[in-house]
Amino acid sequence: MTLPLHKFLPDRFLGKTGFHATRLGIGDLADRNVPIEQCVATIQRALDAGLNIIDTAPSYEDGYSEQIVGQALQGMGGGRRDGMFVIDKIDHFDQPVAPQIDGSLQRLQLDSIDLFLFHGLSTMEAWQRITATGDGMDQLEKCIQAGKARFRGISSHSPDVLAAAIPSGLCDVVLFPVGPYVDPRYITETIPLARKHNVGILAMKIFGAGKLLSDTQGYHNPLAQRPRNKISSGGTDTNTPTLPHLTVEECLHYTLSHDIDVALLGLSFPNEQDTAFTAAKTFTQNLSEEKLATIRHRALEAIQNKGTCWWNK
Repeated sequence: MTLPLHKFLPDRFLGKTGFHATRLGIGDLADRNVPIEQCVATIQRALDAGLNIIDTAPSYEDGYSEQIVGQALQGMGGGRRDGMFVIDKIDHFDQPVAPQIDGSLQRLQLDSIDLFLFHGLSTMEAWQRITATGDGMDQLEKCIQAGKARFRGISSHSPDVLAAAIPSGLCDVVLFPVGPYVDPRYITETIPLARKHNVGILAMKIFGAGKLLSDTQGYHNPLAQRPRNKISSGGTDTNTPTLPHLTVEECLHYTLSHDIDVALLGLSFPNEQDTAFTAAKTFTQNLSEEKLATIRHRALEAIQNKGTCWWNK
């Protein structure tokens, strides 16, 4: 496996946590069709590149992602954990929090992590449930007091939920979509609100679950029906994609042009990492409003007929 092309250095503070983070973070990396040793090596390659924030969840391949992250952080005699900001999720809002956290820590092979997020909390009903007295947030706070985590927050696909959560004082960090195809309120309302309250901002859906980059329904699931090239003069169908696409650079530069702290990227293979690392290194200044508008317009074309986009209703 080749070495990463670049070395990243921390250059953003993650809200009130005080953690000095790299602009890129390691997102979900889990595929049960790929041997765990290969997945671990891919994560360690990102660590070698300097990335110092990593994200996982119990529901990512039914705990496989947590196992991968845990093994990757055990590398170098456990020294990989030092200096890393580790994020995990609480998937079930209607179940006690402590057993879910204990299960995650066991799969991670860690005694504690930095941040637990309530995962995909995207309705006001769910927000009200976890903020009821003695329920989710209170239970998570008890786990923090017990030393199992340091910070708390939510991931969400709802600007309305985020508008309630950010000023509540209950979230140290929030994770939400920021990319060329998202509800514009994430950018015009959620980011400024998080800045006002010094809440850390993690960005997801930068590539639109992959839909902006390739012909997929999301997360590498192929389209059921996809336009094909016409039969060539030689009588063969080259079967190359014909739908509009954005580039990794366009998507990443678009996201980094907004006032986020960390862009979480789910990069499963070294070649994908290198493409993203190169794109990040070529980002030198925020894109102009004209360029941002052009990318948004092209994203509208690239997303068509590729299935539901739950992060942009």
